[in-house]
Amino acid sequence: MNRFAPPVCAVAFLLAGAANAAEFDCLIEARQQVDIRSPVEAVIESVQVQRGDLVKKGQVIATLESGPERAALELARSRATMQGELKAAEARMDLAQKKMVRAEELFKQNFVSVNARDEAVAEYRFSTEQLRQAKENQQLAELEVRRSSEVLAMRTIKSPFSGVVVQILQKPGEFSSTNIKDPIVKLAEVDPLHVEVVLPVALYGKIKIGHRATVLPEQPIGGSYSATVKMVDRVIDAASGTFGIRLELPNRNREIPAGARCRVRFQ
Repeated sequence: MNRFAPPVCAVAFLLAGAANAAEFDCLIEARQQVDIRSPVEAVIESVQVQRGDLVKKGQVIATLESGPERAALELARSRATMQGELKAAEARMDLAQKKMVRAEELFKQNFVSVNARDEAVAEYRFSTEQLRQAKENQQLAELEVRRSSEVLAMRTIKSPFSGVVVQILQKPGEFSSTNIKDPIVKLAEVDPLHVEVVLPVALYGKIKIGHRATVLPEQPIGGSYSATVKMVDRVIDAASGTFGIRLELPNRNREIPAGARCRVRFQ
């Protein structure tokens, strides 16, 4: 059954509203409300927001203790900047190349044997592989820096959207886990808002996506606001003879609270 569907006895009231003022009861809700949890198990170092705070997308909400992760990142950066192995491999290859060229010249003049020339060629090839290995190790060190950076970033929890802090559930010093039952913070996105409306089936097909409507929040909020139909249910609730729609209500100044009851008038 549609979760917004009223009891059967309310259908007559809805139809009467349609016949008189074309106004219907509605409920203003947050666009989305999410529980912010830790992606890893760690002790909470700080919670940088308070209940009721407005936060922006990407703003730091909480940090977790990250001493070992920071140390691992510094170690990876040190390895990535070390040039000793690479420079030594380049020097060995340069020397082996000169030896090989010299051995080829001496072999052509019959001053060295075939074995001596082959040894010089083999030494050059070996030094070439050593240089390649050194470059690969350098690339691996750079990738380790990226991996360590990502691991450390998981210790900083940021807001996934701009919204308002609904509740703080954990404090610094508490152990945060990936358990679904243990969120750190609850956030709600309140711009735009969603307005949920239940309409009688007689209006099905008459209210369409893109239609404009006027939302009238109950007192003490008051006022009138323009909203747009964003979703119309594809399934009618047979028991009550109603269907639901959702409107999108801009709330840039956050003056309309989520959870308020309202009336909606369609144009």
